[in-house]
Amino acid sequence: MNIYLVIILVALAGSYLLDLIADWLNVRNLKEELPAEFDGWYDAEKYKTSQRYLRETTGFGIGVDTFHTFLYLALILTGAFNIVDLFARKFGMGPIPTGLIFAGALGLIFGIINLPFSIYSIFVIEQKYGFNRTTVKTFILDIIKSIFLGIIIGAPLLAAILWFFEKTGSLAWIYCWLATVLFQIVMLFIAPYVIMPLFNKFTPLQDGELKTAVEDYAKAQSFKMKGVFAMDGSKRSSKTNAFFTGFGKSRRIVLLDTLMTKHPTPELVAVVAHEMGHYKKKHILRAIGRSVATSGFTFFLMSLFIGNRGLFEAFRMDNISVYASLFFFGFLYSPISTLISIVENAISRRHEREADTFAVQTYGKPDAMIAALKRLSVENLSNLTPHPFMVFLEYSHPPILDRIRAIRAFSASSAQSPG
Repeated sequence: MNIYLVIILVALAGSYLLDLIADWLNVRNLKEELPAEFDGWYDAEKYKTSQRYLRETTGFGIGVDTFHTFLYLALILTGAFNIVDLFARKFGMGPIPTGLIFAGALGLIFGIINLPFSIYSIFVIEQKYGFNRTTVKTFILDIIKSIFLGIIIGAPLLAAILWFFEKTGSLAWIYCWLATVLFQIVMLFIAPYVIMPLFNKFTPLQDGELKTAVEDYAKAQSFKMKGVFAMDGSKRSSKTNAFFTGFGKSRRIVLLDTLMTKHPTPELVAVVAHEMGHYKKKHILRAIGRSVATSGFTFFLMSLFIGNRGLFEAFRMDNISVYASLFFFGFLYSPISTLISIVENAISRRHEREADTFAVQTYGKPDAMIAALKRLSVENLSNLTPHPFMVFLEYSHPPILDRIRAIRAFSASSAQSPG
């Protein structure tokens, strides 16, 4: 049997079973008794609702994963990708336009296949639990805008990668790496001004207590920024969040309108302090550095499989091409991607704890930070007792109870320290 086919089938099955085990353990780890830390925050019925939400989203996710796993198996074993390739070749164009047609056709096919799942998730499950605020119009416009961005941004980047692999020989992976890094850096600067406003409205925060408190805190930390903005997150969901965008003087603090309506000013400033901690601790720059290194490693590995005949035989392809090589390599790379994701999540969890500590140190209101975390958890129906294996595999943030215990421990040790 083809060794590449064996690797791909094992990778697909392994990934599916790994996620299935994590989901099963996570649901089994639910506790009927509300953690004492959340007494007074959750009433009995809402806590049960949060657990029903987890069970339902988990069950739905398992169903989607099962469908996709068997779909990929069927597409590979039946040679369906060869049919798409033959369709792309019918236009009689060069390798780069043909590659764009091939990628576009696959994107369209998978987009249509995934559409019912997105509709059910948003308009059934999220609607049932009071989160959904997406209208049909917004949903359709989001799809159209995403396709538009894929054409004007994704297609040129893919064309450049294909050109490098077609024309520059053994050094192609280096050129692709450098081009991708340059593209990512440019996007970091233009996304807040060009791309994000296509999907949401960003409004400068009005003068008042919150704006003054945030700006005073930023000045105290010598943190230069473009301003504080409110984002209309409520047009899609009632869930709450906050984030920073941009670099240098173009940095923005963004608070979702749903967050501002549910949290008092001290909690909001604590959330801003946490996000600012990521910048002050250079978490963002480190993440970019790791991303650059990972992309270089990925392109190097990819270059080893461009035009690999055995790989194309595994997918029952009639013709060998650079563009199909890129896509098929993704199946081989998935186990490595999973390992990288686990490492990245572990680093992210450590950075989240460091950002919490920074917020407590600089803002000096640990109770506000704890209250913000609790309110975020309750409003978003977060799972308070995730299984350690699920945390290890998928969590980019520490479990909420762990974060609260760490904040309390740090506050206690700081209070006992002299001076």
